[in-house]
Amino acid sequence: MCGMPSAETTRVSAHEPDLVRPTKEDPVAAAGSELFGGPLGRRALLGASWWTPVRVIALVALGMFALGMVQKLPCYDGGWFFGASSQYTHACYSDIPHLYQGRGFADGLVPYFDKLEGDMEYLEYPVLTGVFMEVAAWLTPGSGSIQHQEQVYWMVNAGMLMACAAVIAVCVTRTHRRRPWDGLLVALAPAFALTSTINWDLLAVALTAAAMLMWSRSRPLAFGVLLGLATAAKLYPLFLLGPLLVLCWRAGRWREFGTALLGAVGSWLIVNVPIMLLAPEGWAKFYSFSQERPIDFGSFWLIMSQRLELQLATETVNTIATLLMLVCCVGVAALTLTAPRRPRFAQLAFLIVAAFILTNKVYSPQYVLWLIPLAALARPKWRDFLIWQACEVAYFLGIWMYLAYTTSGDAHKGLPTEGYQLAILVHLLGTLYLCAVVVRDILMPERDVVRRSGDDDPSGGVLDGAEDVFVLGAAAHPPKHAAQYDGPYVDWGNEGEPGQRRSL
Repeated sequence: MCGMPSAETTRVSAHEPDLVRPTKEDPVAAAGSELFGGPLGRRALLGASWWTPVRVIALVALGMFALGMVQKLPCYDGGWFFGASSQYTHACYSDIPHLYQGRGFADGLVPYFDKLEGDMEYLEYPVLTGVFMEVAAWLTPGSGSIQHQEQVYWMVNAGMLMACAAVIAVCVTRTHRRRPWDGLLVALAPAFALTSTINWDLLAVALTAAAMLMWSRSRPLAFGVLLGLATAAKLYPLFLLGPLLVLCWRAGRWREFGTALLGAVGSWLIVNVPIMLLAPEGWAKFYSFSQERPIDFGSFWLIMSQRLELQLATETVNTIATLLMLVCCVGVAALTLTAPRRPRFAQLAFLIVAAFILTNKVYSPQYVLWLIPLAALARPKWRDFLIWQACEVAYFLGIWMYLAYTTSGDAHKGLPTEGYQLAILVHLLGTLYLCAVVVRDILMPERDVVRRSGDDDPSGGVLDGAEDVFVLGAAAHPPKHAAQYDGPYVDWGNEGEPGQRRSL
């Protein structure tokens, strides 16, 4: 019988790479490894050759990204340009080629400054995403037919987004020092490959993944700067500051949180203030559009409005959705302060972003990209991850088949309304399932696969192994070290090692 070492004794330096092998502890990973020769043996020289985990996972991510590009081939060859429903029946739709002309890039208009023709007066994306789109337009030749230009524009964006995909894979792989192979969850995620080139979300996801890596390395200023840039590209990274605030409250790490907050505010202002001052109407379009947007695809709000024939005003939906999100935030804060052991940062980051997705009035299929890196860090268990991914792939197919049905006229090709509602429900239940498993890991830390391998919070940076200074509920009687547990011994381990008993 042996006790699990504390967080101070389990941190692994660059000179002691005691790597955790998923093929040894995860049955699904072990079964999947049979395609490549089976699980690694005890004498495998990990990292002793050019094929380090980071390089392997980055190459796998690039390969899967390329397969996602191939999946868009039917649209590239004509589906984006001919026939209203062809791009939906082939499930290869992308906003990128359509917005090249629709948002004025083909005509050389400057985002946020020049007005657009039609219903959308200005570009409805945050500033850093607009810069990304404009750079891709600069790299797109202005000669040839508009179809050719849109094809090239998509290819240029795909190349830039591929670089973002590589950054995400590398950052996730390196965030948990002893668990680099968990990065394969991101690299092999089918929803990642299918949705990467629908829109420009990968830019914000890459910046967020880089910010998470910086926090895990105890660099709060770099974390804040990157998170501020991510928020300048998409709104959702802002929500990570909430869980971090409560975690730092529990651990008494106010200075580090303050540094991170200043870095985030500063970098966001540097990006936004020039446009805010020089083109205030164009800059505000993203925020006004988000407020004015009615109930849309993928949300439980759509099911309610269709099934119950409710005609809710947009302002009412905004208010209720905001209240639901606030309730979720309070719940996450209470969970953080009362859990028997301080939750890991990645767990709370996943929960808060998932809460935003579940309560929001719209769920575009590429929003799954926000969660994939966080899910890989929060619950690196292949079975649960693949269950969730299967639900997301079902939704990915469901929305395109539903749009095919609504755009095919009397032919009714695709999925009717009831079928699409079922696809939405599958997406909601899959996300709720993964949230429930993460919450269970927080309440029962002996079930957390990261902590079962001896770590405290490898993505927590200054929080890793820190003592608690403020707790509530049962956790406060008496306050315990964040990495210790005085409860009963539990049995776990690998097959072939029965009787191995450790304390958490």
